[in-house]
Amino acid sequence: MREVREWTARAERIVRKRRDPVVVQTLRSATAATIAYVIALRLSPEPAPLTAPLTALLVVQVTLYATITNGFRRVNAVVTGVLVAIAFSLLVGLTWWSLALLLVASLAVGRLVRVEEYVPEVAISAMLVLGVTTVGDTAWARVVETLIGASVGLACNLLLSPPVWVEEAGESIDGLARRLRQLMLRMGEEAAGGTPVERAEKQLHEARRLDHDIVEVDAALRQAEDSLRLNPRVQDSVLHRVVMRTGLDTLEICTVVLRVLARSLTDLAKEREPEPLFEAETGAALEQLLSEIADAVVSFAVLVTTHLSASAESAEERLAAELHTAAGTRDKLALLLREEAERDPAHWQLPGAVLTEVNRILDELDTEHRTRRLFEELDRVSREQRARMPRLTRLRERLGVTEQLWRNRAGFGGRSR
Repeated sequence: MREVREWTARAERIVRKRRDPVVVQTLRSATAATIAYVIALRLSPEPAPLTAPLTALLVVQVTLYATITNGFRRVNAVVTGVLVAIAFSLLVGLTWWSLALLLVASLAVGRLVRVEEYVPEVAISAMLVLGVTTVGDTAWARVVETLIGASVGLACNLLLSPPVWVEEAGESIDGLARRLRQLMLRMGEEAAGGTPVERAEKQLHEARRLDHDIVEVDAALRQAEDSLRLNPRVQDSVLHRVVMRTGLDTLEICTVVLRVLARSLTDLAKEREPEPLFEAETGAALEQLLSEIADAVVSFAVLVTTHLSASAESAEERLAAELHTAAGTRDKLALLLREEAERDPAHWQLPGAVLTEVNRILDELDTEHRTRRLFEELDRVSREQRARMPRLTRLRERLGVTEQLWRNRAGFGGRSR
C-alpha cells in the first residue's frame, strides 16, 4: 500500500508539472522553434535561417488567443521593418547618419502600424536587412522566414492544444477566499477578548497586504480569460469569464470592506484601552457573526468557480443558508451594540461603523445581488460584442446562440432571483 501511495503521489506531481505554465511554455516554444528551423532550411536561401526559429520562439504563447494576436503583430512588425530597409537601401547605404534616420523612421512607422510591444522589432529588422550587402535577396528571405516561424508557432498551438487555465484561476480565487476567512476568524476571536492595540494594528496590516493577493489572483484570471478566447474546446467561454470576473470583483470589495473593519476595530482598541473592545455578550456575537461570514465567503468562492449545474445549485443553497444564519446573528449584534451605545454614548460611532461594514459584506455576498450583477455584466458584454462584431452576432443568433441562452446557462445564481 505504501508503494501504491508513493506511485500515486508521483503521478499527481507529474500531472501538475505537465500543466505548469513554465513547463508548457518551454516545451511548446522549443518544439515550434526547432520545426521552424528545419522547414526554413529547405525553403530559405540563407545558409542559417535563424529568423524562422526566432519568430516561432516569440510568437508561441501559452494561450491560443495570445499566439494569434502576437503572431500577427510580429509578422506585421518584421515585414514593415524589411520594407523600410528596402526603401532606405535604394537611396543611401549604411552610414552612421543613415542608421540614425533608419531607426527614427522605423520606430515612427512601427507606431503607425500599431504593432504594440513589437515596435522595436521594426527597427531591429530594418537594421539587420540594411546591414547586408545583397539587400533584396536578404529582405525577402527574412520575410519568408518570418512567415514560416509565425505559421509554425500558430500550428504548434493548434496541434498541441494549449491548456485552459480556468481550474488554476479557480484555485487562486478559492485561496483568496480562504485567506479572507482566516483573517475574519482571527479578528472575531480578538474582538471577543481583550485586544491590545498592537494586535489590532497587526490585523490591519494583514488586511492591507491582501491587496497583493488580489493582484496575483487578477493575473491568474486574466490568463484564464485569454485561454478561453478562440478556444474550440470551450463552450460558453464568455459566460465562464463573466462569472469568474464578477466573482473576483465581489471578493475584492469584501477585501476592501474587511480592511475598513480592521481599521474600525483598531480605532476602537485605541479608544478603550486597556478595556476590552466590547462587552462579553457583544464580543461573542461579533465573533460568531464573523465566523459565519467567513464560511459564506468560502461558499461564494466555490459557487463562482463551479461550472457543473448540480454542484453550482448545491453551492448556492449552502451559501443562501449561511447568509440567512448570518443575517440573524447580525440582527442580534445590532441590538447588543445599541444597548452598549446607550450605556456609553461617547463612542457610539465606532461600534456603528463595525455594524455598517459587516452589513456591506453581507450585501455583496447576497445571491440576488450577485445574480443582478451577473446579468448586468452579460448585457454589457453582449452590447459590446454586437457593436464590435455585428455580422458575427447575427450569425450566432441564426444558429440559436442567443442572449437568452446565455441567461439560461448562467444558472449559478439565476434560480434565486
